[in-house]
Amino acid sequence: MWSARLWRYLQCSMKVTSERYCTSSARYPGMKRGNFSKVTEDDIKAFESLIPSRVVTDPQEIAPHNVDWLKMVRGSSQVLLKPKTTKEVSDILTYCNSRRLAVVPQGGNTGLVGGSVPVFDEIIVSTSLMNQVLSFDDVSGILICQAGCILEHLDNMMEDRGFIIPLDLGAKGSCHIGGNIATNAGGLRLLRYGSLHGSVLGLEVVLSDGTILDCLSSLQKNNTGYDVKQLFIGSEGTLGIITAASILVPSRPKAVNVAFLGCESFSDVLKTYQLARSMLGEILSAFEFLDDFSMNLVEMQLGLHNPISKQPFYVLLETSGSNSTHDEQKLDVFLEKVMAQNTAQDGTLATDLSKIRAVWDLRERIAEALMCCGAVYKYDLSLPLPKMYELVRHMREKLGDKVTNVVGYGHLGDGNLHLNFTTNHYSDEVLNLIEPCVYEWTANHRGSISAEHGLGLKKANYIHLSQSSSSVSLMKGIKQLLDPKGILNPYKVLPH
Repeated sequence: MWSARLWRYLQCSMKVTSERYCTSSARYPGMKRGNFSKVTEDDIKAFESLIPSRVVTDPQEIAPHNVDWLKMVRGSSQVLLKPKTTKEVSDILTYCNSRRLAVVPQGGNTGLVGGSVPVFDEIIVSTSLMNQVLSFDDVSGILICQAGCILEHLDNMMEDRGFIIPLDLGAKGSCHIGGNIATNAGGLRLLRYGSLHGSVLGLEVVLSDGTILDCLSSLQKNNTGYDVKQLFIGSEGTLGIITAASILVPSRPKAVNVAFLGCESFSDVLKTYQLARSMLGEILSAFEFLDDFSMNLVEMQLGLHNPISKQPFYVLLETSGSNSTHDEQKLDVFLEKVMAQNTAQDGTLATDLSKIRAVWDLRERIAEALMCCGAVYKYDLSLPLPKMYELVRHMREKLGDKVTNVVGYGHLGDGNLHLNFTTNHYSDEVLNLIEPCVYEWTANHRGSISAEHGLGLKKANYIHLSQSSSSVSLMKGIKQLLDPKGILNPYKVLPH
């Protein structure tokens, strides 16, 4: 679990020099603080009257909330607010809007693009205490919960009732469901359950002026006018603060199997995927790939065991269904064919929970292994499948010995590449070699510069590479309409 490993992550990150902790405004010198008010003692008193004993001004307690998970983006907020209810969020935003005080909504702060931390001195509004499950209907499978519920806690609760949250992330032990929705997180099983745009039936959102927007529908069909809730899925807190959600939760599969295969080339990885789609059909729930550079890291840094012979590429394939005999028969036929065609050179099948978990660890803990290598430069991209690994090779050749690692892995089933670089210490030279090259290469090959982590601060100025000028103009218009004073998560998503 991600939360259980945070201490190890922090220990690994101690290898990184303090240069990495410079403020966001220093790292992005072209940025200027917006025309927002400064927090005063009167403001602190006003917040105390709204949420007594839940206004944090101690710099040491605020410090972890000012820094993103990668330790690459740091703000200088002096105030952290911890509301428990939607009404309290509304009161906070009503006051902040009247005073023109900028705010940044923050969930589990597991984002990778600087979207959940201040850039300057924005007030942090944390949803950590908004962690109540409001209702669950066992018949319809509809869950209504507050935005601060931790993803893994929700899934554990659903498991006890025979259901599964349709989202699974490496950060599930720490991330909040509201933050997942605000960034439109994809995760490991989008292939089976689709995106949050389909799973989220309704939202409760507080707008910048404190207006509570009640779109918390629990209906699977509601074809009345514009589907307003969709505006907030993926908006990264720039249009409103999500306070509650209604989610369609599917039944938990009774039969789960995981195959781990080794391939000689990325072309064989693609052939394996094509075969899996045609032969496994409805029971195929995940299809992940990782390169041998990723495997070397989890073996060397974390001591994990590769269950098959060493190969240039590896495939993790999961099936899930309701009939174990049926699923295993389909999987056996598939494995026989993939081996007979020499598409895969080696493989193993895991059917019991401990072995399944061990195989999944090889994929899910790559991020942890990378954190043990010094500074990490992470990129989340969407590319046409034939082009996915071309970018990894291109960047490996471009950077040479200026980096210690270049690894590629990700969700092949939805074309999501996780491209990572490491150096012993943070380097502006390396960053400038990576950006904007990675984004421009992706755009030139008809990809998207963000597959599931959003744009945040880091990618906001590159939005034009994945969106037309007319789309960006429309987004700016929507932002102006819903947040005319621009107090909600400024400097994020839209160009600075």
